[in-house]
Amino acid sequence: MGYKLTYKTFGERSVLIEWPPMIDESVLLDILTFKSKITTKKIKSIANINSAYNSLLISFNSIEADFKSEVALLKKMYSSKKHVKKLKRRIWKVPVCYDTTFGIDLNEIALAKGITKHELIKRHTQGVYSVYFIGFLPGFLYLGGLDETLSMPRKDTPRLQVDKGAVAIGGNQTGVYPNESPGGWNIIGNSPVLFFDATKESPCFAKAGDIIQFYEISKDIYDDIKILADEGVYQLESEELHD
Repeated sequence: MGYKLTYKTFGERSVLIEWPPMIDESVLLDILTFKSKITTKKIKSIANINSAYNSLLISFNSIEADFKSEVALLKKMYSSKKHVKKLKRRIWKVPVCYDTTFGIDLNEIALAKGITKHELIKRHTQGVYSVYFIGFLPGFLYLGGLDETLSMPRKDTPRLQVDKGAVAIGGNQTGVYPNESPGGWNIIGNSPVLFFDATKESPCFAKAGDIIQFYEISKDIYDDIKILADEGVYQLESEELHD
């Protein structure tokens, strides 16, 4: 699918390419396909490419870059029908403990939605979440696909400390805090796995385009997995996604 894109200069040496302003998997895949086209071309003038919900930020090596010709080349590449290598995507099965010792906002959300905590957890674990991009903190996955009935506004006053591994809902998104940090999302559980490990060649196990599926575990199993994860020997269950 082709979209009508806008191309804007961004700072001294970057171009911002924007898609329609919506969180949509077809937009995500179009962005990632275009990014793949660009990286495969190995354009020497490009220093870095970053993707977000509906944009690509392309940074060049020099402020001497001819933006007019660079944008013309990018437009030509986007409209090209040339075959691109199929995106490699994985489904990651992520364990979450929704015990109320972790899910400190579970009661508040369930009450606001007029459902039981059990139903809230069921709806959250039934979701199939696409990784749109990684940001805010290293390893923080921005996930689309939350059941709209679970959408919950961010806290009016953010907490100064949110625990590492906290699974939370913010607006129409869900995500996991990879490290202890301030945060204003509603916390419903905790995952014992590492979402960012600087000692590994790929510090974050997932990438944009991958799928996250959460499943519920007990506090005892949480404790067992956390020991293995902290020792760096826990292996997340995953499989290749076949579209």
